[in-house]
Amino acid sequence: MQRARVVITGIGLTSPNGDNLSSFRSNLLAGVSGVEFMEHRYIGKVPAGICHFDALKYQGRKDIRNGTRAGSISIYCSHEAVADCGVDWAGVDKSRVGVYIGFTEHGSVETEYEVFNISQFNYDVRCWTHHHNPRTVANNPAGEVTMNMKITGPHYCIGAACAAGNNGVIQGVQMLQLGEVDFALAGGVSESIRSFGIFAGFKSQGALAENADPTKASRPFDKARNGIVVSEGGCIYTLERLDDATRRGAKIYGEVVGYCMNSDATDAVLPNPVRQAECMRAALKMSGIAADDVDIVSTHATGTPAGDAQECKALREVFGASKNTRINNTKSFIGHAMGAAGALELAGNLPSFVDGMIHPTINIDEIDPECAMEQLVINKTQRLPRAETILNNSFGMLGINSCLIVKKIA
Repeated sequence: MQRARVVITGIGLTSPNGDNLSSFRSNLLAGVSGVEFMEHRYIGKVPAGICHFDALKYQGRKDIRNGTRAGSISIYCSHEAVADCGVDWAGVDKSRVGVYIGFTEHGSVETEYEVFNISQFNYDVRCWTHHHNPRTVANNPAGEVTMNMKITGPHYCIGAACAAGNNGVIQGVQMLQLGEVDFALAGGVSESIRSFGIFAGFKSQGALAENADPTKASRPFDKARNGIVVSEGGCIYTLERLDDATRRGAKIYGEVVGYCMNSDATDAVLPNPVRQAECMRAALKMSGIAADDVDIVSTHATGTPAGDAQECKALREVFGASKNTRINNTKSFIGHAMGAAGALELAGNLPSFVDGMIHPTINIDEIDPECAMEQLVINKTQRLPRAETILNNSFGMLGINSCLIVKKIA
């Protein structure tokens, strides 16, 4: 069966170093980090990626108060994506719009807040908010988007750990190809910096980044890397079938030509480079291209000693002989935006199709020999020999892997 071709026509995002694609891209090319210190309850001062978008742009104060941070991020990014794609939103059949949002986890932030709140009242459950249940159900961020934007088509969230941003896009592509919807809002979001549990868990694991300068804390591939910088953020794409996008004269960022999701089935935390390599190869096969046809590999690397080294083993296996390929990392600028990571990192590289540049991996003072790769772009922006294909990696706990390939439309 011939699959319908699916393209990206709009991008809405918020990240620690930019609240739209233009500012995000400019800061990536200029080497500007968005990581700063924040004071976290019980943990103290930690480096984190904090977004500074205007939530009131698309929501009222009451809606923000009754909803969730993940919902606000999703609403902001979805509106921005629709505006960017140039569609006549009033004329769109909202019953044919699907909302597919990936996330790492949801509900813990709200539950932690409420437990703390009732602790101030001798744990009297009468002080527990009645908004708790709709805030914590697994479809919350996507559901908040449908209510805000009056979308009556399908909506749900994809729980896929830190692979969720890619997987949200993949879900949107599949639903368009199946004919279930005619227009998709798809990507990933994260409200993780508000969770005590995430910070405490990484700290207990010895995987929480520390540095006297917060902008230097996220340093994938560097010999002195010491862990993850937790970040919030979001990126939502408008996806359409190519025929529909062409018919309305839409601008097209790129075509999703291949993808793969698979599982390590070996360890809850330590990545398996064999499975990661298999995931990349399967995506390449689906796309009908060879490894040397890929111009940019956007890596998942989070700044943990073992995780980065494992991914580099997989990258060498697949791209070791690829002369045209360049490799970079966006987390060095913004930290790890968890469920939003894959979607944001792809967005940071898509403008390469227009400007021919690739942003670097920053904060590499001394490359770890286990991570050394000829194709790695370090500290300085480079001009690409060719800019037509991006492979975007996202991997997550419990061994979930995803790979997404986007090509420039000729």
